[in-house]
Amino acid sequence: MNEIQEKANYCLNCPVKPCSNKGCPLENNIPGFIKAIKEEDYKKAYEILSETTVLEAVCGRICPHTKQCEGSCVRGIKSNPVSIGEMEAFIGDIAIKKNYKIAEINVKNKYKKIAIVGGGPAGLTAAAFILKNGYSVTIYEKYDYLGGLLIHGIPEFRLPKEIVKNTIQKIIDLGLKVKYKQELGKEFSLEELEKEYDAIFLAFGANITTKMGVEGENLQGVYGGNQLLEYQNHPNYTNKKVAIIGGGNVAMDCARTIKRLGAKEVKVIYRRAEEQMPAEVKEIQEAKEEGIEFLFQNNIVKILGKNSVKEVELIKTELVQKEGETRMVPINIPNSNYKIDIDYIIMALGSEPEEFVKNLGLELNKWGRIQVDEKNKTSNPKIFAGGDIAGAKGTVAWAARSGRDAAYSIMEYLK
Repeated sequence: MNEIQEKANYCLNCPVKPCSNKGCPLENNIPGFIKAIKEEDYKKAYEILSETTVLEAVCGRICPHTKQCEGSCVRGIKSNPVSIGEMEAFIGDIAIKKNYKIAEINVKNKYKKIAIVGGGPAGLTAAAFILKNGYSVTIYEKYDYLGGLLIHGIPEFRLPKEIVKNTIQKIIDLGLKVKYKQELGKEFSLEELEKEYDAIFLAFGANITTKMGVEGENLQGVYGGNQLLEYQNHPNYTNKKVAIIGGGNVAMDCARTIKRLGAKEVKVIYRRAEEQMPAEVKEIQEAKEEGIEFLFQNNIVKILGKNSVKEVELIKTELVQKEGETRMVPINIPNSNYKIDIDYIIMALGSEPEEFVKNLGLELNKWGRIQVDEKNKTSNPKIFAGGDIAGAKGTVAWAARSGRDAAYSIMEYLK
């Protein structure tokens, strides 16, 4: 407790709140909840956070804080930023331990029914904010558990499953109904939901790994990082050499998981420089400490092998500033090609929706995701969408923000 008090007292309680207004996707009242910690009023700190989030114990652990709240902290200009993530996780953990309630329920809207498809960060956050206002909410979840990527996408060493389950239980305690093992397009259709519910929120994510389109990508031994983490269908890595292609948190999670599963060598191949990696700085540092090698400014040319992966051909890149681009663009350096021996290649380059999304009868954008307006409304006025499937930025906090925004839009629609 003394350590947390010291961390709280380090905060200047800036009136302009750049950590909240500029840094936090959820716009949590960061100086407000830290002030309550200073006063040792942890319940009040939780209540302040609960105005904008229901995933305190989760986001406090896994958000890319240095790129978000802590990256905007005034203290960080001349020294170390305030440990915002650590304090948020602390409050989330205390709320679980002491069973603080998220909110008092307003029951006036209980006869209006909302269906949510997908129980990940966006779906759970939307459910909580709608439930707080007294509506009836049912989540349709394809697995026999809630949490989505919080359970099957983020390794235990980064986010303990027990924390996730306890966080979700607080949302269930608001009166959430859940139908497990219900997959859209298989066990039920959108048309059936439309007949039964007053509004629908689609939040089932987009977890098919994007392909590079390089020669040899279909060889045995090439895997999609998202699917590996979700389905845990890993090959035997013992004494094998593995290359991870990509620079985000999925790439880091794959690399660190595979190293733990006995791989002899794990190399992360990224076409830009280290400072441009979207992964959290702490994740990159911890990966290095675990013996993972990074090949920055390298691009894949092709994957080589007869039936299975044997080698990968790489080419070095240089970074140039192009007109209209916000960040430096990697350009292949001619005649800098070289090959390395490799047994498995894991693609972690982003994700795209599953094929069935094309058959939902909803307008899609050019990336194949569900098109929504500024109110998260789809081309069907009764159906809303958020999170990855609607193109929200790829972090848990941004997915949660998308779910919260959709919740308010749905409630406005139902008035």
